[in-house]
Amino acid sequence: MQHSAPASPAAGLDEATLAFVRRVFQAARAGDTPTMAELLAQGLPPNLRNERGDSLLMLACYHGHADTARILLAHGADPEIMNDAGQTPLAGAAFKGDLEVATVLLDGGAGVDTTGPNGKTALAFAAMFNREDIARLLLARGADAELRDADGLSPLALAMRMGAADTAALLSKTPA
Repeated sequence: MQHSAPASPAAGLDEATLAFVRRVFQAARAGDTPTMAELLAQGLPPNLRNERGDSLLMLACYHGHADTARILLAHGADPEIMNDAGQTPLAGAAFKGDLEVATVLLDGGAGVDTTGPNGKTALAFAAMFNREDIARLLLARGADAELRDADGLSPLALAMRMGAADTAALLSKTPA
């Protein structure tokens, strides 16, 4: 007896629908705020996710589009939704070093100390990739510099391991 592979989720969708879905995700990725605002006003679910679990908000934030992130948040996008890799939009902004996007996310309700399965916070990503401005913002917003990841490493230890001198210096001055 042979078993057939499960049909892909897109198998039942017509080409026009697939083209629309591609357009939606491209608008988020490209920071096409007017298109995104129009679609959201027409009822587009703000927490739509692609095949990698990236939400529209994750795509907008990862590609540095603060205005698109603002409109998504204003329409109820959840800043805590993780992609399939266990990353939040705030962790992505910390990795990329995008201070404006990180600020928008924090103002929009992102948890400053949210962790993925690896236990890394946005501060850990900022520390590892020497994003001093992001680390300062996160600390000012209440990030816990003592939180440890799944390997037991603090943001300071991660910064030192990665040779991130600026964030290591900042975190070594942060009172415990």
